[in-house]
Amino acid sequence: MGLNVPGLIATLGFYVVVLATGVWASKRSKAKASTGTATEVALLGGRSINLSVGIFTMTATWVGGGFILGVAEAVYSPNKGLVWGLMPLYYSVSFVIGGLVFAKPMREKKYVTMMDPFQIKYGKPVAALMVIPAIIVDMFWVACTLMALGGTISTILDLPYAYSVILSAAVAIIYTLLGGLYSVAYTDIIQLILIFVALWLCVPFILLNPIPLDIGITAFNHTYQPPWIGHLLTQDIWIWLDDSLVLSIGALGFQCFHQRTLSAATAAKAQITCFAAAMMILILGIPSVLIGAVAVSTDWNQTDYGAPSPYERGEAYGILPICLQYLAPSYISIFGIAAVAAAVMSSTDSGLLSSTSMFSKNIYKNIRTQASDREILWVIRIAVVVTGVVGTALTFLNNSILGFWVLGADIGYCVLLPQLICVLFCPASNGYGAGVAYFLGALLRMLSGEPLLGLPPVIHFPGGEIVDGVYMQRAPVRTIAMLFTLVSILFFSYLFTQLFRYGIMPQALDVLEVSRVMTPRVGQARRKAEGNRLMLPLSGSSTVKESEVEESAQL
Repeated sequence: MGLNVPGLIATLGFYVVVLATGVWASKRSKAKASTGTATEVALLGGRSINLSVGIFTMTATWVGGGFILGVAEAVYSPNKGLVWGLMPLYYSVSFVIGGLVFAKPMREKKYVTMMDPFQIKYGKPVAALMVIPAIIVDMFWVACTLMALGGTISTILDLPYAYSVILSAAVAIIYTLLGGLYSVAYTDIIQLILIFVALWLCVPFILLNPIPLDIGITAFNHTYQPPWIGHLLTQDIWIWLDDSLVLSIGALGFQCFHQRTLSAATAAKAQITCFAAAMMILILGIPSVLIGAVAVSTDWNQTDYGAPSPYERGEAYGILPICLQYLAPSYISIFGIAAVAAAVMSSTDSGLLSSTSMFSKNIYKNIRTQASDREILWVIRIAVVVTGVVGTALTFLNNSILGFWVLGADIGYCVLLPQLICVLFCPASNGYGAGVAYFLGALLRMLSGEPLLGLPPVIHFPGGEIVDGVYMQRAPVRTIAMLFTLVSILFFSYLFTQLFRYGIMPQALDVLEVSRVMTPRVGQARRKAEGNRLMLPLSGSSTVKESEVEESAQL
């Protein structure tokens, strides 16, 4: 198969449209900067993202290449099926929980990033510690989405993997640089519309192809593969539940989600954004489910793909582009490429801006307290480029999309989510408990092992079994690690509070000043002063001095 020239032209045309939208949005962001700081406009769109745009960008952030390809792969895989591919449903639940629990308190307090509550309550060192895994998650996110696109384009266009990855990363970096969240949000509209139209355009052609059997029959009957509806063995129930919880609430530990709610004009609109996105993501997941079902119902010997099947060749991860290539007309498969490209870029730009926000606001600004607004903008631009380059480089070091996804999901679920719950809703938590639990939770997760990463388990939870000489966990190890982190935060927070309160540890060792917060009135004054300082514009001329914060805390 030679280079698919029409498909390449269509893909390049899509990139031109996205770049043009980014340029237009950058002009809008510059105009908006006159009503507030340029930094806030870059990171949060000046908190004036309207409701419809907010819904589009929230949905597009999660409907990425991993989402579209991953759902189809799960439905197609003989040992999984639809029972294991309910990602659209889980993400929908995640948005509902986020809207009910997190959106209102965070938006009402006018945080700029997810890390602001850590900085206000625990102090700068602990906040910086939390930023590190959050940035790593975003880099893995960028790598995962770009790898999905590279595999799709190389399958359908016969374009070298490296070219498609580098080109897509460059486009995403450029328009994110141009207008920050405004560019990301408005390009997300174009991308989400294209995803919806293109995938639903491809599905009828694939369903009506004469080669596959009726998916209504193969849903429950064994033909070429086990039924695509899937099955759940008794021994796998805990693992299935673990996966479900990671997808349902793990996303709430990602800055990408909170950046969308914090950019809303009001707390009520932030909640509505979450609920509306929950409905949209269900609709956008249906085409991938149908394509995966068709793949199960296809005798690949009758297609140009030939034998053995994609699963037997180890190419199940690319079943969606394979179906587009061999079960749909070539002029239709071009639209499928555009859909995947749009999905990838809508998630890639979110990862770029997410990590940039936390680095500039919660690390650089804390080191350079007098940094001007212009200086912070340049830091944001440099961080976007660095994150994009590192994420792109990772795509050439590992060929497992699922491996990067597991790493990112585990960090967000096991480490960041319990920390965020405690800092927002547990008044008794403090920086010492958060710090100790941070390392213990991560250690427990690593010692539990991860087959996808080739990491053997050191701790053997009950119910597992030996497979090829390696102990396979059957327990919900990620949820165990998450709950362990949550309990550890509360336990060690209480322990250190008592140690300082009763003089067992001298107050001279209280570097996080927990003993000062033990008096409710003093603690409230200190948190209020720090919160006011964080919510002010980020320009150096408007920054409250540390002496003023200390004076407020002494009231």
